[in-house]
Amino acid sequence: MGIAQKVARNFSDAVRSRGQSYFSKGRVSLISAKPNEVVAKVRGTTKYRVRVRLRGAKLLASCTCPYFSPQGEPCKHLWATLLLADSRGFLQTAPSFAVRFIPELPRRSAATGNLPGAGPKPDPQQEPLASMDLDLGMNMGGERLPRVGARPSRSRNSKDRPARGRGIIGNPGGSEGSWVAPGSAPGSVPRDRRVVGRGRARPIPGQAAARTKPINRNAKRLLVYVLDVAATQNHNQVVIDLARRQRKPTGEWGPLRPWWYAPRAAHVKYDPEDRLLLALLDEAHHGTSSHGASTSGSAGNGTAPSTSSAASPGRAASDLRGIRRFVLRKDQAGLVERLAKTGRLRLRRTEGEDDPPTMRWDDGQPWRFWLEIRTEAGGKRWAWRGGLRRGENRMDLAEPLVLLPGLLVLGVGRAARFDDLGVMSWILRLRYEKEITFVEPQQDLMLGRILAETRVPALELIESIRLEEIVAKPRPCLTLRSPRQNWGMAADKLLGELEFDYDGAIIPAGRTTPLAVSTELGLVIRRDPRTESSADIKLFELGFREAKDPRLDPGTLELPAKRMGPVTKDLVLAGWRVEAEGKLIHPAGEFKLALSTGIDWFDLDGGIDYGGQSVNLPDLLAAARRGETMIELGDGSMGMLPEEWLKKYGMLADLGTAENGALRFNASQAGVLDALLANQPEIQVDAAFEKVRERLRQFEGVVALDSPPGFHGELRPYQREGLGWLDYLQRFGFGGILADDMGLGKTIQVLALLQRRRYRRQAKGPALAVVPRSLVFNWIQEAAKFTPRLKLLDYTGPGRHSLREKFAEYDLIITTYGTLRTDITELTNFEFDYVMLDESQAIKNADSQSAKAARLLRARHRLAISGTPIENHLGELWSVIEFLNPGMLGSDTVFKKYASAGTGAGLDAADRILLAKTLRPFILRRTKSQVVQDLPEKTEQTLYCDMETEQRRCYDELRVHYRDALLRKDAVELNRSKIEVLEALLRLRQAACHPGLINPDASSEPSAKLEMLLPSIAEVVEEGHKVLVFSQFTSFLAIVRERLDQEQLVYEYLDGRTRNRAAKVERFQNDPDCPIFLISLKAGGLGLNLTAAEYVYLLDPWWNPAVEAQAIDRSHRIGQTQHVFAYRLICRGTVEEKILELQQKKRDLADAILNADNRVISTLTREDLEFLLS
Repeated sequence: MGIAQKVARNFSDAVRSRGQSYFSKGRVSLISAKPNEVVAKVRGTTKYRVRVRLRGAKLLASCTCPYFSPQGEPCKHLWATLLLADSRGFLQTAPSFAVRFIPELPRRSAATGNLPGAGPKPDPQQEPLASMDLDLGMNMGGERLPRVGARPSRSRNSKDRPARGRGIIGNPGGSEGSWVAPGSAPGSVPRDRRVVGRGRARPIPGQAAARTKPINRNAKRLLVYVLDVAATQNHNQVVIDLARRQRKPTGEWGPLRPWWYAPRAAHVKYDPEDRLLLALLDEAHHGTSSHGASTSGSAGNGTAPSTSSAASPGRAASDLRGIRRFVLRKDQAGLVERLAKTGRLRLRRTEGEDDPPTMRWDDGQPWRFWLEIRTEAGGKRWAWRGGLRRGENRMDLAEPLVLLPGLLVLGVGRAARFDDLGVMSWILRLRYEKEITFVEPQQDLMLGRILAETRVPALELIESIRLEEIVAKPRPCLTLRSPRQNWGMAADKLLGELEFDYDGAIIPAGRTTPLAVSTELGLVIRRDPRTESSADIKLFELGFREAKDPRLDPGTLELPAKRMGPVTKDLVLAGWRVEAEGKLIHPAGEFKLALSTGIDWFDLDGGIDYGGQSVNLPDLLAAARRGETMIELGDGSMGMLPEEWLKKYGMLADLGTAENGALRFNASQAGVLDALLANQPEIQVDAAFEKVRERLRQFEGVVALDSPPGFHGELRPYQREGLGWLDYLQRFGFGGILADDMGLGKTIQVLALLQRRRYRRQAKGPALAVVPRSLVFNWIQEAAKFTPRLKLLDYTGPGRHSLREKFAEYDLIITTYGTLRTDITELTNFEFDYVMLDESQAIKNADSQSAKAARLLRARHRLAISGTPIENHLGELWSVIEFLNPGMLGSDTVFKKYASAGTGAGLDAADRILLAKTLRPFILRRTKSQVVQDLPEKTEQTLYCDMETEQRRCYDELRVHYRDALLRKDAVELNRSKIEVLEALLRLRQAACHPGLINPDASSEPSAKLEMLLPSIAEVVEEGHKVLVFSQFTSFLAIVRERLDQEQLVYEYLDGRTRNRAAKVERFQNDPDCPIFLISLKAGGLGLNLTAAEYVYLLDPWWNPAVEAQAIDRSHRIGQTQHVFAYRLICRGTVEEKILELQQKKRDLADAILNADNRVISTLTREDLEFLLS
């Protein structure tokens, strides 16, 4: 523990903190040091000497600063020195932790007490570097003074009570309330606490001013103080010279002779009053520190610098004999009052004046400055004159011989207090110029400057103009204009001027005065620098810069012209007043919308108010479609198109069509309108639309329906709810998407609906089910099982044409998408009761032949069935909804704007929520985890394989080849090379599966996936389980078949060319000797019920995880009773790993609408490609 910590308890927290700061800043330096003694110099306001000595368990300390000297208070200089001692390893021999701190104070004697000059001469080594002590060399006869701050004894006689001047004698701050001993002379002041006050000495309120003191008639010598007018005017500071008069033998006083004051001259005896006054003059002349110590060492060390009689400010006229001339600091001019009241202050008005008159002090109220302003030249010019006043009295500024802050001296030898109101610089200017004139534009600026300096209200300074001071919040105002064409400035720049509107008073930016004046409005505005500065910063952040052209006014700004739109929008929305090319820009105000109902349409009418001018909805939307940000108003000003409004209602506007000043919507768009206008109180709707809304809200109350008579089997609870939802759609004439998870029985729910309509005789003709070719058998099988009474027609194959004549005889007609495309012309001749599209993602491309043909079909009701209605991007949804409810989502072009293929760039989170809300009544989706509580558990796991050397070499060669070929292209070329990109990714994925997929001659070579798959399958089969193996590559499945044949394992195989699908499914499901089913992912991912399998292997990942989910759900579906295990085989360090990461990194927007996740290769960016090929 260092010495500082051992005595820390003696120092306050504040003192330690300040001492630490001094030490950290290097303001402590060693003078001498021993192991147990340190003498240091500390640079504070002045330089102080610190000495610390260790004597056993005692630490003796001293400091020459005034804070320490009265009572030995531990000071910051001592603490800083102790920290230095610790850092250098001194004072470390203290025997205990409890070191006693003992201050060493200046020596005293019983005869002299604390008085300076008493006692033995101090050791020169102990003298402070710059002392505040002023030794006046006079013995006070043993009179002992109390310390400063001690309460004096009371006296009944107020004359015996010492004057309480403002800091004349007292504590370091010069505050009122410091005392000297009762009955003592005014000059008797403790050596260790003598401080010169800062400011004028004023009598205590209610106490009479002291009279001029009569001169002692018995005195032989007389000290005289002389105020030199010429020197005072030269220095602009009070200059006091010392003089002495000797009494002649005749009793008369001799002439004034110069006198030199030597502070350390012990042989000179002064009157106590003079002793104090000389000390005050000396300190006022040299200046004082924060503790009251002198900032100069000339008086403290007993020497004085040699100067001429015309000493410069801040220095005394002195020589080896001492100091003769005192140049007082400006704030010490009040000392003149003390000198005048001695009766020995003379006023030397001219050089060489032998017997200057005595100065008298005027104890009246201070004279004050005032400003007279008058207009000339018809108000175009303003004249300022200054004067002095006290009550009813007036005086010209030129009349006083001396006019300084706090002091006024007249030629008749009288001095008085003077209040400059804080505008001394203006007073001096008016004193010498007599009058200042300004032209009208400068008047307000100059008034703002002088009022900012004064400390009194405007009415106390100026009588001739009535000004009211206000505090207001400024509004920034920006004016933009193009530069003059004939100036040759760049045409791509705009010039800007910033001003501030304070309740109608326009103040230019850039003025530094805190006050601004408008004489026209009679206002003095206290400016808000924080708001004005924030406005400057905001313009800089928006791209403004100060214009450099010298022909422009100072403070002119410039901005790239292309930034005008976003800048004006930003500023106007922030509440700024913006004017561009002479046109005021208005923010959008209140807007009103009303919805009315027609025969089979809805009209949305309304507009937006711009400061009393209204713009109707179609005009606003037309401007927005043109990409404009502002619209011209009737008076020529501009109105900002409300971005928030367009964002809020942009989709609504795009979905409608302009019609007679309103937006018109189809009846099928009621759901969209309801969702878009929900919770918008500013939109008025008529009673007819409220009824439509009520019908839509009934969706929330869909009632589950029991299976109809004639339906064989029992519907699960969620299937009963699905039947109720299908009934709701057909009752209100809406089309919908049944989007349940794979394996939840979507086909069964639709068959129940058809049976219900047949039983209730609601069907007005046959229903048409368009299904993938692979599902025709499944539909026929399911219909025969659950609705045997439905008459079903298989409208497929080459002999189907003659069957069209018999359509009316059947309840349900089943056909394929291929047949639909081929026979669409004939099929449009029939009106079906229902048209149902199974796996409706087949029409996801609105421009495909299948989608166009489906939209041409005529039907009373329409239904889409799909576990993945959005496979790749949200744009696919439009085609399905357009088939179901034509016009609901507007045109294909409009919808793509909000759901861009693969990116969804136009659809933010709010739009996704809105679209989901719009489509919610028309899409029913339940996942297995939501509705099937008894479905067995499913475990999915990714198995990573490590390629052997040869396979790795083959893969890396391909990767480097394609990386070099593709990444050399720029963004445009790469966008045109999608086929090459697809080829590269396809080849890399094949190489990760097996070398034989790249080179058929290598089909017999080993591969990492095959080496992992075959032992795992063999083990599972040996345990009595059945296995599904999926791959996108039939060539890979062919290699797997060869290996299975070699291992003599029984399997079934299915791909897109397989014809007898039903028989193969039947064998795998029911033959215990056939444990393995190899299936092409594309051919077997739909419509197959393979619940006999408990294990599923996916040999290669696909971009769309929904396709993989479909494959797994061939086994994990209703009817499955065993735990299902699904494994994805991924080769480590290949594009397959990257595909999995990319799926997580760049999800599509469809998940916000339906619980499906998708991706398309066409959306790959250059960054994605670099990632995949890395």
